[in-house]
This record gives sequence, C-alpha cells and structure tokens, in this order.
Amino acid sequence: MYMNDTNINSRQKRILEIISQSEGISRFEIKNSLENTFSGSVPTISRDLSFLLKKGTVHVDGKGRNTRYFPINSNPLLKYIDIDQYFIKEPDQRVETKKNFDFTILEKLQPLFTSEEIEEINKVNKSFSNESKTLSKDIYLKELERFTIELSWKSSKIEGNTYSLLDTETLIKQGVPSPGHPKEEAIMILNHKQAFESILENISDFSVISISKISQMHNFLIKNLSISTGIRHQAVGITGTVYQPLDNEWQIKEALEKYIFVLNKTKFPLEKALITLAMISYIQPFADGNKRTARMLSNAILLASDFYPLSYRSVEETTYKKALILFYEQGSLYQLKKIVIDQYKFALNTYFK
Repeated sequence: MYMNDTNINSRQKRILEIISQSEGISRFEIKNSLENTFSGSVPTISRDLSFLLKKGTVHVDGKGRNTRYFPINSNPLLKYIDIDQYFIKEPDQRVETKKNFDFTILEKLQPLFTSEEIEEINKVNKSFSNESKTLSKDIYLKELERFTIELSWKSSKIEGNTYSLLDTETLIKQGVPSPGHPKEEAIMILNHKQAFESILENISDFSVISISKISQMHNFLIKNLSISTGIRHQAVGITGTVYQPLDNEWQIKEALEKYIFVLNKTKFPLEKALITLAMISYIQPFADGNKRTARMLSNAILLASDFYPLSYRSVEETTYKKALILFYEQGSLYQLKKIVIDQYKFALNTYFK
C-alpha cells in the first residue's frame, strides 16, 4: 500500500526506488547501488529495510545470505520513482527517458491493484447511489452542485485555467463570468459542467467503453473552444517532457482499440479509472483536451460501477502533471495510482454525506 513520501528520508526513498526497479535484490546489492549517492553502514541499511517492510512497501523472501527484497507489486508499471528527485533535472537533462509511445505497456496494464489493496478499499467503500438516496432531494442537489463546481474548477486549473474556486462558483451558479479572464476560460469550466451532467443522465452507457463514447466526451469538453474534433492527423507536443505521442492516425486508433480491449476486461473500477487516466493522456488521441477527457471519462466509468467520482480538489496540479510525465518518460504509474487512491478516499470522506 502507498505511504506518505514525507514519512521517509531521502536514503529510504532511494532504497525503495532500487527495490522497485529490481526483480529481487539482496542487502549487499542495495548497499552497492547506494554508494554513488548515499553513504550508509550495513546496520543503517538494515534499519531502513525494516522500516520499509513495516510500512508494507516492500516484501522479503529467504533467510541469511539468501535474503532478497522485492517490490510489493511485481508489475513493472508500478516501480517506485522519487518524484521530487526526478524533476530536479530539466526534461532534456533526464537520462534513460522513453521518448516514444511504447505499445508493450498495453500488455502490462493488469493487474495494477493487489488483492490486499482491493480489500482495503472495499472496507471503506460506499455505494454512490445508496448514499445519494439517503439524502433529501434539496441536500443531494446542493451536494451535486458543490461537487460539479469543484471538479470543473480543479480539472480546468490543471489545464492552466486561472479562475479561482469562488469565481467558478459564481460562473456555474449565476452564469456570470469573472472580469479580466479570457472568455475561453469560462467556456472551459461550463463545458466541464455540461459533460458531467451528461454523464449523470446516461450513467449506464459507460459500463462498456468505445471510441465513439470517448469522442463524444471529448466533444462536450472542447465545445466552442476552437479545438478540432475527432482523432488527430498530426503530431502534438507535450509541455515539460521529451515524450512524443504517436503521430499516425492509424496507430493512434490501434492504440485506442487495444486500450479499450484491456479496459472493458478489467473488473475493479478504480483500476479502470487509473488505466483511463493514464492511457488517454498517453495516447493523446485528440489535438487538445486529452487530459480533461481522461478525467471526465474515468468519472463516468466510476459512476457506472456505483463508485464515487473524483473531484481532484485536494491534488496539487503540478503533482498531477508530474505523475503523468513519470508515466510518459519512465513507464511508472506509481505516483498516478497514489493520486487515484488518495482522491477516491478524499471523495468518500467529503461528498454526499
């Protein structure tokens, strides 16, 4: 399970990173790997390993000289990377980055949650429809409005929108744009509102996902923003990363179809949401609006499974972007998965109570 990175020191983070990127490693090998960046005696490293074991972030097998430490989840897409250390360097200075789309990732998208993680989430989970029914109509509508405002604000803010939360509330409740902001910012926020309302009206439609449903969601979100619809025909770049998405329309469609095949086979709703957040952003099927489409589509998938939707209210937008870049450049979903789990628990504790 995931822990708060602030609870561990830099050396322990590096040890976790070394183990996460291995297929099992001894204490001696860990010490050798550390020597380039951190000093530490054998007893110190032993204490660090004991701490990580207690936190449940690694597991151990064997005894004595045959003792080896393993990542808690063997899926290579979940290797741990220290997000703060990684982004000390600028994009062109980072080493061993993946610059092109990797089709083999599509073969590794399951499993992304262990049975223990699923069990832990199920213990605290609540039925969205049942919880909503326990509220009076007035309270439900008020809560729904609050959630819609916070989702529309934060998802737009991740895209660079400069509206404040209070500005967003005024826009959605009263239809009054905030002075001094480009009209496109108001349109972006209202498009989020309309897209989420369309999901609520057609929840069952998202039990099975198709390219046409993804495109329809994209159309809602980019309406009146001078962004082209449909699968793109040209290359696009992404700010802050050396990664270049596919630039061939037929390969983009192939990647989408393979992602959808995996998605529709996946059972656990949070895993489906994580796959969607990652892969729509990674494939970048549209000229613009990909990340917001991924966030809204993941909410549609969660609601179709009677899970709570995510507002992303408590995630820092730069952290969200960095988590995606780690996936683009290193093939690591560790940080993005952590965001999904944290935001789901936040939703359970915050909305429709």
